[in-house]
Amino acid sequence: MYFYMAPLEGITGHVFRRTLCECFGSVDRYFIPFIKPNQHGHLSSRERQDVLPGNNPGMYAIPQILTNSVEDFVRTARKLRQYGYQEINLNLGCPSGTVVAKQRGSGFLAFPEELDRFLDGVFEQTDAEVSIKTRIGKDSPEEFGRLLEIYNQYPVKELIIHPRVQKDMYRNHPNWEVFGEACKNSRHPVCYNGDLFCAEAYQKAKEAFPEVDRWMFGRGLLMNPGLCRQIRQGVGLDKETLRRFHDQLYRDYQEVMPGARTILFKMKELWSFLAPAFTHYEKYAKRIKKAEKLPVYEAAVDALFGEQQICI
Repeated sequence: MYFYMAPLEGITGHVFRRTLCECFGSVDRYFIPFIKPNQHGHLSSRERQDVLPGNNPGMYAIPQILTNSVEDFVRTARKLRQYGYQEINLNLGCPSGTVVAKQRGSGFLAFPEELDRFLDGVFEQTDAEVSIKTRIGKDSPEEFGRLLEIYNQYPVKELIIHPRVQKDMYRNHPNWEVFGEACKNSRHPVCYNGDLFCAEAYQKAKEAFPEVDRWMFGRGLLMNPGLCRQIRQGVGLDKETLRRFHDQLYRDYQEVMPGARTILFKMKELWSFLAPAFTHYEKYAKRIKKAEKLPVYEAAVDALFGEQQICI
């Protein structure tokens, strides 16, 4: 069984990935949030830091590209090969309105013939292995039959499927019927992604799709950083390891980020997912959210860890 960490833009950067790997492990592949190729062909500072091998020690990291341009994809893939990456992931799943409006991410799915031509160019000109992370359509699940026909024409390393359409965003239940059809008809290995928030949700999905041997966890790893360890080893989330994870993450953010405001934003974002892991967390979460200075934030976190227990 293979467990993957999903690429979540602005959240699962190299500091988060490294800290998660060191404190909890149990993840086989860490997908790097998407690179958006620009007209000059240069990586942004954030993108460069994210893909530097020295910032991804001890893990199998896979960079992701978000584009609808063959030229941009190929140029960026070649640059990533120079960093030593053997596999590149294509983002056809991002549901963000600004991304979709530019016919990228899941917005590209509405143009299957253009997507077909794009993939033809990518696989003809790219020597790295290419996997695809996709939704099942832009507006309707019925779109996926044609999309799968297209994917099946190319030597895709694996197909990571989030069985929602773009307009669902993250609402509604993932469409297991369409995912099941994909498992039957895909020429490529299929990975499941979507709403694996806890061990019970994973077990239910595994029972529904016993043939699937690869699973991608996104928000579930923010809600419980030890989720993959829990599934694999039966070791529940413990306060001591979570505290070490928090403190290391907080310390490393302070080393690479300018100013308290930026650091607090990153930590508050994490706590918006993580706080419900504690008993009676509500008042502590409010104190964390309102904190405008690092000492105030630190006091709120100390109180939460000191006064409440893990409840997941």
